[in-house]
Amino acid sequence: MLSLYHDARSPVHALPAGAKLLTLFAVGTGLFFVRSLPGLGITLAVVVALYAVARVPWRTAWGQLRPVLPFTALILVAQLVLTDWRTAVLVGVRILVLVLLANLVTLTTRTSAMITAIEVALGPLRPLGVRPERVGLLVALTIRFIPVIKEQADQVRAAQKARGVERSFAFLTPLLIKTLRLADGLGEALDARGLDAEPPRRRS
Repeated sequence: MLSLYHDARSPVHALPAGAKLLTLFAVGTGLFFVRSLPGLGITLAVVVALYAVARVPWRTAWGQLRPVLPFTALILVAQLVLTDWRTAVLVGVRILVLVLLANLVTLTTRTSAMITAIEVALGPLRPLGVRPERVGLLVALTIRFIPVIKEQADQVRAAQKARGVERSFAFLTPLLIKTLRLADGLGEALDARGLDAEPPRRRS
């Protein structure tokens, strides 16, 4: 499985995957209650400092953050139009903090450890019909296929650029077709392996 994990020895890498995911959830929830620019600025500085503690190269960190910046800029402009500059800055900094922290968790946590932590956390919900292994599989597939879809998008753009088409939304149609074909093939593979079957019921 393709992973964004950056192998290094650091206190951040040594933390259990469950603790890092819980921290990500807690910080992501708490950010929406922080309405102070200095408070968000301090939080952003702490997250950036954690990258240094985790020994993540700045080029790697920038490569993970750069694709999100255009969307953040669009949201910032929309907030400026609909609200005021202070609210817009708050929203923009919240997004940056969340993206940076999520990327840090991904870069310092092996995918297998992350999936195991999710399955363990969802274990108590098994009597309610939740299948932790299925949720873990969903997370694994999501992590795996985000870069795959990005690669397909790059291929479609390159093919259109070779035909003289520059910056057109027409690439969405072939990309959607390729993605649906990929999903269909994956679904058939999972079905052939019986991963969509109902779990055996325990006899009372």
